[in-house]
Amino acid sequence: MEMLVFGHGYSASHLTPLLRARGWDVTGTTRGDLARVAHAGAQPLLWPGPRQPLLDAIARADAILVSAAPGEGGDPVLADFRDALAAARPRWLGYLSTTGVYGDRDGGWVDEDSVLDGTGPRGQARIRAEADWQALARDHHLPLRIFRLAGIYGPGRGPFKKVLDGTARRIIKPGQVFSRIHADDIAQVLLASILQPDVGDVFNLCDDDPAPPQDVIAHAAHLLGMPLPPAVPFDQADMSPMARSFYADSKRVRNDRIKTQLGVRLLYPDYRSGLAALLASETTDGASHRPMQGSRHDKDA
Repeated sequence: MEMLVFGHGYSASHLTPLLRARGWDVTGTTRGDLARVAHAGAQPLLWPGPRQPLLDAIARADAILVSAAPGEGGDPVLADFRDALAAARPRWLGYLSTTGVYGDRDGGWVDEDSVLDGTGPRGQARIRAEADWQALARDHHLPLRIFRLAGIYGPGRGPFKKVLDGTARRIIKPGQVFSRIHADDIAQVLLASILQPDVGDVFNLCDDDPAPPQDVIAHAAHLLGMPLPPAVPFDQADMSPMARSFYADSKRVRNDRIKTQLGVRLLYPDYRSGLAALLASETTDGASHRPMQGSRHDKDA
């Protein structure tokens, strides 16, 4: 069996070992970091790059995962390979989207049937990309599954580095709440869907415990045995435009479908279990309290 991943990044690097353990061959595209993709266990292909190897990979693929974000011109995979995808016959086609398509709900709950009301250019671009993929799937009978991911954390992505180096802040915006998902849980949900290609259509990927970001920072400090980072009101916080944009939306995301339709039991149903596992794995690896690489996805956790 062969998997092709467009945009073999962080999430795909956690899925690839699971597929390889089941005997799958995985090919992943990259803009230039061939070594990183190969290290994850996938055969790297440059994209943009020579076109024929990618056309061949599309034609061979039993499953295709699209993890490339839309740009100003729309979805880049569809822009380059719409005709080849229309002619392909994978058993499974997955598109990684974001819970940002739901927009701001003032802390209220959303599920997969909620109206898509994404705010800002990124949310709107994701809504258009989902619609474009759904149109392609409908017109050419492709087995599309859409996965809306909450804030991603995992090895190399989390609040520990900021706590350790003293730059962590508990940014306080009253009523603000985020949903999150550990990278290992993303991988197990995707694998469950690949193994059940006829099940479902749209899935939210998040844990069971939406929480204010300052609570996650505080818990990370507690796990490290370090002082509580200072609290900063949101309107006084020095933040990048990207980081600030995450705070435009406040919502709680339901994940019932991954459990009832795919039979998934989350490895890390809340941030407390996820952070404890991250810290334990670092300690086991002989790097206790080792600083972790920061990420633009962290939203200050």
